[in-house]
Amino acid sequence: MSRLHSPLLDRPLGESLSAARDAGHTHWQGSLDLGRSEEAVKLAPDHWQWRGLALPYPGKLKDRTLYWWDGDDFAPVSRYAGKLIKLVPTDWQVPTFEIDGIKMLPTSKASPLEDARHKVALVQPAGKRVLDCCGGLGYFAACCLDAGVTKIQSFEKNEDVLWLRRLNPWSPDPDESGGRLQLTHADVAQAITQLADASFDAILHDPPRFGIAGELYSLAFYQQLARVLRKGGRLFHYTGSPNKLTSGRDVPREVAKRLETAGFRAELALDGVLAVRR
Repeated sequence: MSRLHSPLLDRPLGESLSAARDAGHTHWQGSLDLGRSEEAVKLAPDHWQWRGLALPYPGKLKDRTLYWWDGDDFAPVSRYAGKLIKLVPTDWQVPTFEIDGIKMLPTSKASPLEDARHKVALVQPAGKRVLDCCGGLGYFAACCLDAGVTKIQSFEKNEDVLWLRRLNPWSPDPDESGGRLQLTHADVAQAITQLADASFDAILHDPPRFGIAGELYSLAFYQQLARVLRKGGRLFHYTGSPNKLTSGRDVPREVAKRLETAGFRAELALDGVLAVRR
């Protein structure tokens, strides 16, 4: 998975570039990689320079949208193939993503990366082999790498989500992980059957909602998780907190009971379930 190198703009940033030009400034300094770093760019009346490229000033940009240079224009970091998948800026610099307007990661109380760090800490990844069932933007993997994981094997089914990762500076790059991160474009519900027994020390499972990917909440899948996890190994399963009054279901407790049947000891933790292989 090679990175796509481009400045990333949102509406305030695009307006800042244009305002600096209009004020007669010859340079602008700020972050063009969502807060990962700062750099200075040269400003001219009809273009600005980024790493040797002469780029036009962006036109009117929309709120809650990130833009990248696609070689011809500044285009939204989004794709549509039956569903609209887009990278979305947050107040924390670290972006989330949406599918048809539904936010995939919590962002109300902390950045999605900080939220992932609290969940990853539950499985204590240092020195372990970790299975990351649904890779998404890779924040679980990034936190595992920071924590000293020995190896993390990550699966992501959606090709468009993998494309978002190539543009997101906060997504970990397998090529820069020293071989510790293996990212595979595959459906973990199928791929897990090819993994060896007891081949992982911990598992992180952050599936889409039950209504979208019910197979990833099934007893059969949980039995596969139990098979590939060593005895005593930890699993964190994100469930979110769906409203029981509107859904009529208590998904976290349903998940905990099903994990117990599959061979785990399970308890509610954070916004999901923490389980230990019996």
